[in-house]
Amino acid sequence: MDFGSILNALILGISIASIWLIAALGLTIIYGAAGVINMAHGEFIMLGAYSSYMLQYYVGVPYLFCIPISFVIVALVGLVLERGLIQYLYKRPLDTLLATYGVSLVLMQGVRLIFGSDPKYLAVPEIFSSNLSLGFVSISTFRVIVFGITALLVLALWALFYKTRFGVQVRAVMQNKEMAASFGINSSRIYMLTFALGAGLAGVAGSLFGVLNIVLPTMGSSYVVQAFLMVVVGGGSLAGSVVASGVTGELQSVFAFFTNDTFARFVIFVLIVVFLRFRPQGLFAQAGARR
Repeated sequence: MDFGSILNALILGISIASIWLIAALGLTIIYGAAGVINMAHGEFIMLGAYSSYMLQYYVGVPYLFCIPISFVIVALVGLVLERGLIQYLYKRPLDTLLATYGVSLVLMQGVRLIFGSDPKYLAVPEIFSSNLSLGFVSISTFRVIVFGITALLVLALWALFYKTRFGVQVRAVMQNKEMAASFGINSSRIYMLTFALGAGLAGVAGSLFGVLNIVLPTMGSSYVVQAFLMVVVGGGSLAGSVVASGVTGELQSVFAFFTNDTFARFVIFVLIVVFLRFRPQGLFAQAGARR
């Protein structure tokens, strides 16, 4: 054990945190704004990966352009889902959970029928396949890219929700929908746009995760549990998800450094259960009462 190894583990923890956070961003938006537990979030991530695959191998779009296009494609899927199904279930949380779980199965099987079950791969520029070495630290260039994109998305979302008129409307609907309606705010439109935004963010996550892992119809299930944990631990807020992802990512990296990755995940999940036992509202409880 030396200083360089520990520093490398801490840097890797930041990378893990960015992956957990970008998986949770879309779910945070959907749950925080509309109170919907979207069980199809993992499949939205999967659709983002397959969207990038289609754009690359059937249209010839460079990888970097696939990321924003995948955002648009999956956001449109989310918009259609919200208008066609979710908008009728907002006051029925259990039905919403079951319905989105059914949607997740439909999306998974639909992709399997179209593309098959064999793994797909995303091609990235050669520079993304190299490693960055700074003194004691060595990390994949692509993981640095993921961290940069995650930071930009968090900054953009903060600006959207706290510096724009749309953000004021979203926060008003979150706290008291009836009072917001008395000021002329269309809560149905707000729910539609936030659901589409959350789905689009999942599409961005899928485009990035498709490079880190192989693209499969079942790939979303490996990320959705992490995303839910970050949202619950964070209390359903953007700041909470950022802090929860940062802490858990660093802890997992440190524990994995001293033991192994499997045991580190086990310890993280146990700590999360213990934390929620004593603080079920999460790190940052939402202000106001949702109606």
